[in-house]
Amino acid sequence: MMGFWAEYYKYIAIAILAGVIIDIVVGDPAFLLHPVQIIGKLIEILEMFLRRKKVTESGGDTKENAKVGSNSKDFVLGLIEVIVVVAVTGGVSFGICYLAYRINTYLLLAVMSVMCWQCIAARSLRDAAIAVYVPLSKGDIEGARKAVSMIVGRDTQSLDDKGIAKAAVETVAENTNDGVICPLFYQMLGGPVLSYVYKAVSTMDSMIGYKNDRYMYFGRFAAKTDDVFAYIPARLSAVFMIAGTALLEVCGALFGKKNAFNYSTKNAAGIFVRDRYNHASPNSAQCESVCAGALGLKLAGPASYFGKLHDKKFIGDEHRPIEPEDIKRSILLMNMTTALFVIIYFVIYIFVKQR
Repeated sequence: MMGFWAEYYKYIAIAILAGVIIDIVVGDPAFLLHPVQIIGKLIEILEMFLRRKKVTESGGDTKENAKVGSNSKDFVLGLIEVIVVVAVTGGVSFGICYLAYRINTYLLLAVMSVMCWQCIAARSLRDAAIAVYVPLSKGDIEGARKAVSMIVGRDTQSLDDKGIAKAAVETVAENTNDGVICPLFYQMLGGPVLSYVYKAVSTMDSMIGYKNDRYMYFGRFAAKTDDVFAYIPARLSAVFMIAGTALLEVCGALFGKKNAFNYSTKNAAGIFVRDRYNHASPNSAQCESVCAGALGLKLAGPASYFGKLHDKKFIGDEHRPIEPEDIKRSILLMNMTTALFVIIYFVIYIFVKQR
């Protein structure tokens, strides 16, 4: 077993680099079954099993009958859900790596690279945001609404062009941490196995971490666990996004394209300090506040979910109206943040290896 761990940790840096490159080139092909889909199905089936109730003689949907029990019981069941999903995900991902090692160490490297790739969502996030930008930039509001509904949880049927652009920018900003930096952070700490554990926690939060009648108590432990996992990476993401803003602002000044780049480091840092906790989650507004400040936009605010209006705090100041191009600017900011994060990791890695 010691031999496995030695090889595993030896290959982490190479696997991360390979995973990032594969994600840039390939993204997440629609024809491939993604591991997150499997994790999601596990979460769904386990919830139905843990919260099952006797179906009445008249019949009924098991899913509908697995709703809300007592508060304390729901919390305990939610705790069991988290433990089982994390244990199964971690165990299976470890088993895959160990089996590959037993066959061939180079196969282990290949498997680790693929697993790292599948945890990173930079290309898929970029593609999803561009799918909103293209119809929106052509004035196709219905097409843009349909595209943005695929990447946000809010009601989109009444969003105008500015509301659609804002929703897309917010998604890119928030998921810079959730879908890119956070998985990379855990890959750097513990390779693809730890990264998959994080993805399991993140997927549970997105599926059962809601504050509604069904999940208020059952999903609470999952939501809090995700808060803990994302706490440090979210703040690192914000710091690297501020640094990325500075580089993009310098590029704008050097190449005479200030209006095209349209980034402000001073505003990014200022809004981050002021608005980084303007969200129910302690982590969600970290990157979003930097992005809002960098682009001079007013993000967040009241939004409708499942037909109910939620009075959320605003993030940032409106120095100018939001426009479709801001979607592309947020993507560029995400890419710069990711590049800096990976580069700094390899600088530290090389420095440590040479000592």
